[in-house]
Amino acid sequence: MLQRILTFFERYSFGVCTYLGEKLNISIGKIRLFFIYSSFLAVGFPIVFYFCAGIVLDVRNYIKRIHTRVSDL
Repeated sequence: MLQRILTFFERYSFGVCTYLGEKLNISIGKIRLFFIYSSFLAVGFPIVFYFCAGIVLDVRNYIKRIHTRVSDL
């Protein structure tokens, strides 16, 4: 049951923790824990940051896909 929940969140999340972990060379689990703990302390501000960063990453990936499709023509 726990594995199904983890798989669901990993599949449908924005990938912000993964992106930050790869760029900063930090464990993804530590970044996720940071977001969880800091959201309790900062009354949800990190959650707002996470969603904004997720939207930026999605737009960025969308632009990259369009750019590669146009350059293939």
